Amino acid sequence: MTVRRNEPKTLRDAHEVVMDRRPPNDANPSVWLAFRLGNARLYKAVADVDRGHHHEALYWAGYEERKAGEISAELQREGTPAD
Repeated sequence: MTVRRNEPKTLRDAHEVVMDRRPPNDANPSVWLAFRLGNARLYKAVADVDRGHHHEALYWAGYEERKAGEISAELQREGTPAD
């Protein structure tokens, strides 16, 4: 996975991007699911570039994947499609 031009190249930059695009607390769960999955992809890409924060970026990728899994499970319990 690679980081494209104009995408964060450091963990700090990634955190800033994540906070800037964070949806409102009352956003639809499917919006939150997309947000979490996008964050996981972003942190994985940054882990490959910001080698000094490789393991921490991977931690955040895993955290976002776990949160996405929780949202997906909740949507399934409610019978709402996760897409």
